[in-house]
Amino acid sequence: AFAATAAVAAPTYSNAFGLLRGAGDIRRIRMHSGRTGERLDTIYWIEGEYIPEALAEVNAFMRDWRSGSIIDIDRRTIDILAASHRLLDAEVPYLLLSGYRSPQTNAMLRSKSRSVARNSLHMKGQAADIRLPNRNVSQISKAAISCSAGGVGKYSRSNFVHMDCGPIRIWGR
Repeated sequence: AFAATAAVAAPTYSNAFGLLRGAGDIRRIRMHSGRTGERLDTIYWIEGEYIPEALAEVNAFMRDWRSGSIIDIDRRTIDILAASHRLLDAEVPYLLLSGYRSPQTNAMLRSKSRSVARNSLHMKGQAADIRLPNRNVSQISKAAISCSAGGVGKYSRSNFVHMDCGPIRIWGR
């Protein structure tokens, strides 16, 4: 199933994957969570193969911290995060603000903010909201945009960037 997805998505995701190819056939994701205090630093792909145990770690790390709900995070989202991080040449990990959101969590957040989408890709494990301590919102969003691999939202007032593996689109200031 993934091979079919990759073939269909190849024109859209080729830039992100191309950036990762330069990683020496290794893909790594580094994040920490201010909400849970957890840290993640894992190689999740080696020489053309995703590592199931590492993906399970990513899924658990990016869970809905409010409910504890875990789903499979879309590999394309992980790849976009990793490619953007590599482009930024950053040694520090991302600060994950929001990964997966259960429908209940999304509804609660939506009741408090108009900027939360009714059908958020967070509820499908296809989005992440992140910060990078030594980079600003413009730098992070430019890196994500250059991947030509999904949606990128700039939230300068709140100091974070949204990245997803949905259709290519850009919003925010």
